[in-house]
Amino acid sequence: MTNPLLEITELPQFSKIKAEHVVPAIEQLLDEARQTITKQLQNGAPYSWQSLVEPIEAAEDRLNKAWSPVSHMNAVINSDDMREAYNACLPKLSEYATETGQNLELYQAYKSIHDSAEFASLDRGQQKMINNALRDFHLSGVDLPADKQARYKEISQQLSKLASQFEENLMDATNAWQKLITDVEQLQGLPESALAQAKQSAEAEGKDGWLISLQFPSYLAVMTYADNRELRREHYQAYSTRASDQSPDADKWDNSEAMEQILALRHEKAQLLGFNNYAEYSLATKMADSTATVVNFLEDLAEKSLAQAQRDLDELRQFAASEHGLEDLQAWDIGYYSEKMRQHFYQLSQEQVKAYFPVNRVLPGLFAIVEKLYGLQISPINQFDSWHPDAHFYQIIDKDQQPRGRFYLDLYARAKKRGGAWMDDCVGRKKTADGIQHPVAYLVCNFTPPTGDQPALLTHDEVETLFHEFGHGLHHMLTQIDHLGVSGINGVEWDAVELPSQFMENWCWEKEALALISDHYQSGEALPDELFAKMLAAKNFQAGMMMVRQLEFSLFDFKIHQDYDPAKGGRIYQTLQSIRDRVAVVKPPAFNRFAHSFSHIFAGGYAAGYYSYKWAEVLSADAFSLFEENGIFDRATGEAFLHNVLEQGGSSEAMSLFKNFRGREPKIDALLRHNGIAV
Repeated sequence: MTNPLLEITELPQFSKIKAEHVVPAIEQLLDEARQTITKQLQNGAPYSWQSLVEPIEAAEDRLNKAWSPVSHMNAVINSDDMREAYNACLPKLSEYATETGQNLELYQAYKSIHDSAEFASLDRGQQKMINNALRDFHLSGVDLPADKQARYKEISQQLSKLASQFEENLMDATNAWQKLITDVEQLQGLPESALAQAKQSAEAEGKDGWLISLQFPSYLAVMTYADNRELRREHYQAYSTRASDQSPDADKWDNSEAMEQILALRHEKAQLLGFNNYAEYSLATKMADSTATVVNFLEDLAEKSLAQAQRDLDELRQFAASEHGLEDLQAWDIGYYSEKMRQHFYQLSQEQVKAYFPVNRVLPGLFAIVEKLYGLQISPINQFDSWHPDAHFYQIIDKDQQPRGRFYLDLYARAKKRGGAWMDDCVGRKKTADGIQHPVAYLVCNFTPPTGDQPALLTHDEVETLFHEFGHGLHHMLTQIDHLGVSGINGVEWDAVELPSQFMENWCWEKEALALISDHYQSGEALPDELFAKMLAAKNFQAGMMMVRQLEFSLFDFKIHQDYDPAKGGRIYQTLQSIRDRVAVVKPPAFNRFAHSFSHIFAGGYAAGYYSYKWAEVLSADAFSLFEENGIFDRATGEAFLHNVLEQGGSSEAMSLFKNFRGREPKIDALLRHNGIAV
């Protein structure tokens, strides 16, 4: 049997990859990587970059290029057999990572390069990669006695398995809930586009009527527009109890036990390595220098935002009572009455705004903005191997007509696709004997798909999401660093990795940029000045509430890891409640199980790191303020950001790169100003 995962091709062969290919390919490539390490170590000292680091990097790159499409397909076209194959590989990959990280001979070989005369002759990226590797050996337990190393390995494997289980439970629970509406009166208030999508969903399953689900576009439409309060309550309860003990399907997909185990194992892992808790362990690879720094940062922001957040909620309650006679505002009413209030005070309807952001206008406009800023040209590649008809493929060429990278784009929500939006690494940049291996990215969103002849229309929030993920993509694809460990987003401190993504969102609010990304999908009319003025006026509508909500998530994540006590267990909702008592203004109902679907921290890379969004938002707002001073399309400023930040990957400390661009350390003022929060 030929195995497409073992064939050396420039890009993944998605249409040929089957579940039965996965385990044999990964096992073979893991064996080859192990043999490479053994061979290079057997060659003996003196070790050098060429004799040790390069061969290992090449073997691991081949492994990553096989695993990447498997991991991607498991997320975007999930199936039982692919899921089984994916899960079968997780312990194998975890075991390899741990045994490599605990290989004392390999650690000493790296250290010998670091301590040799050769080290001074290596470039900045190579030096950073070796320094990172030495740090990571310690974080993998290379210094531990054998029994503790074995326990570390067990913990790593269990954590890998539990993260996958958490994500699968959430996906299955999300897919399981549907409601078929046969009387359209029950959906009164929903805009035509949402009704058309619900109709199309029902038809796709051979049903008459309108099908609503927990896929985010469907959920958001009901919570924002449905006049039927009981339907909103039912939908809210189904969504906020997914994969929890409060769900009707708790016997199948309850994440409670997995969450407890994850927290316990992370704490044990951190203590094995000499840290007091997992929050301290997490900061070993981040910009923030201490847990106190993070907590103080978040609490300071909360203190500055709380009064405005309370005013936002009081105004909403007052509006719901005076204009609509609702005295008991509940969690399932907030989105609905917020939209009514936005329309009332700003004469601004999200549905009206959507009409000006058809995806076939937004995408070319986004590419035009990138061309103005960095001199890059982005064009489609029509012939490529794909996993789904929704996927598209593009290339990036720079002003010197040199290729910089390519990316896959998969924009629309569907069953068997993980929720949310993300950028992931398909191929990383590195220098090979044959030249440069150019980076390739996956960009994935979950927007409402087109209906009938109508193009997909994006809310302005979705436009920001697209720009955000594209910012991550640019960070990955525009790197000029030739060593995989520090090219693109690799080696970047996790609390700085959101800088390029949040930075890109700023152009969604600039008139010159909006002219490039918006036109009415039917008439072609430009976004009217009057509508833009309303959008700007409403930009910071409920900004205080949104700020404290993010701070609630960040503090909750950090505290459950920092304050974990094995004798008391996770105390997940107890901790969440204590955080809410201090920084939240909206108090959800008792049945709400938000944490059970908090994939970022239980299944993603944000454990004790969710604060990174706010931390990096300070950097991104301050970076953008230089464009506000010089002009949002000022090419010199754009190229300075390109050369000092985007191209540098993880080859230098993030603070150094920021200061090289901005000329100073970051200030918080621009973040507060952008959010309309007075200091």
